[in-house]
Amino acid sequence: MVLVAVFGVALLVAVLLSGLAARTVLSTSLLFLVSGALVSDGFLSLIHITPDSEIVSVTADLALFAVLFTDGMHVSFPKLRENWKNPARALSLGMPLAFLGTALVTHYLVGLDWTTSFLVGAVLAPTDPVFASAIVGRKEVPAKLRQLLNVESGINDGLALPLVLVLIAAAGPTAGHADASLAKIGLELGFGLALGVLLPLFVTRLVRFRLLGSEPKLQPLLPLALGIVLYGLCHLTHANPYLAAFSAGAVLTAASPEAKSAFEPLGESLAELAKFAALLVFGALLTPQLFGDLSLGGYVAVVLAIVLIRPASLLLSLIGTRFDRREKLVAAWFGPKGFASVVYGLLVLQSGIPQGQEAYTLIAVCIAASIMAHSSTDVPIARLFHVEDLTGIPAEHDQDEATTPHSKETVHAGA
Repeated sequence: MVLVAVFGVALLVAVLLSGLAARTVLSTSLLFLVSGALVSDGFLSLIHITPDSEIVSVTADLALFAVLFTDGMHVSFPKLRENWKNPARALSLGMPLAFLGTALVTHYLVGLDWTTSFLVGAVLAPTDPVFASAIVGRKEVPAKLRQLLNVESGINDGLALPLVLVLIAAAGPTAGHADASLAKIGLELGFGLALGVLLPLFVTRLVRFRLLGSEPKLQPLLPLALGIVLYGLCHLTHANPYLAAFSAGAVLTAASPEAKSAFEPLGESLAELAKFAALLVFGALLTPQLFGDLSLGGYVAVVLAIVLIRPASLLLSLIGTRFDRREKLVAAWFGPKGFASVVYGLLVLQSGIPQGQEAYTLIAVCIAASIMAHSSTDVPIARLFHVEDLTGIPAEHDQDEATTPHSKETVHAGA
């Protein structure tokens, strides 16, 4: 119950400080990381959580499913058809370059074998602008820049997942039987994709029957019920729940936009709660011993991954686009190692592969450093676009005059 109480206190403080955090370098994400670390064995020792604790796997599993489900709902196929070139460049060129660059520095600076180094690269390749909400949440920031970061982060979680699972299988104790493992992973991914596509199509068809349908106050619960059923089916059938969640969110949005609109406020809140809970648990694993276990070469690799590899990769992918120099630099910097990387890092730790502990140590330190760096620089850099107010939060003079608040745009909550 101590962990529940700590989560409640951290959530209360985060809500009370959210307005201030939206305008300053304060970060609610960092608050949950620090809260988890303070009450863990490394400091106050109020709770005892180890990587093999059940709460770690359960929290991570549920949180990633919830986040990917809501991430999928941000995928608009019509908008992708109209403005696909810039996100496609980031995903097809920027992401692979970041993956390869991270793998290279991991191998040569940390000393991990090639398979594990590529695994680290795959885990740290996805980005998540939820840690840089002052950029994607401000309507004054150019729409094409916000769209690039939103679409890239919404899709790259799902793209990285199969590679992470394949590399875990290849690096594991049964790597000599990789063919069988890869075939099993392929079946799980294929079954997860099938469930994620077919189940929402089936449910949306049911809603159209004359005698069926939900009353307005219960409409937000329809996608929630679908997600719960999908999660249960995936675990009962061993289908991959993460790919199923992302594809189900995208298909539900395309098949029933009204269901997506009704669920969006509830879904975003649930995803936020899930992320905060997982960050709290993740923070409890960030002990002084973990930071002490990382070599000097590991810290150099972390710095290079954040300040060089991601920015250089995206800048190369944006050559020839219509972004101006300032927009390119902002897009290149805001590539936080996001929530999907937290969960994928826990998968690596719990996989039992020979160099899993070393890989996780590097991943965990890189994520923590990225959250601190990106969530504390989003507001200052947003000022480059002469942005004064966070979308959805009235400025102080607006509050004093009791004028109509700004219209709220949906802030992406992504992998």
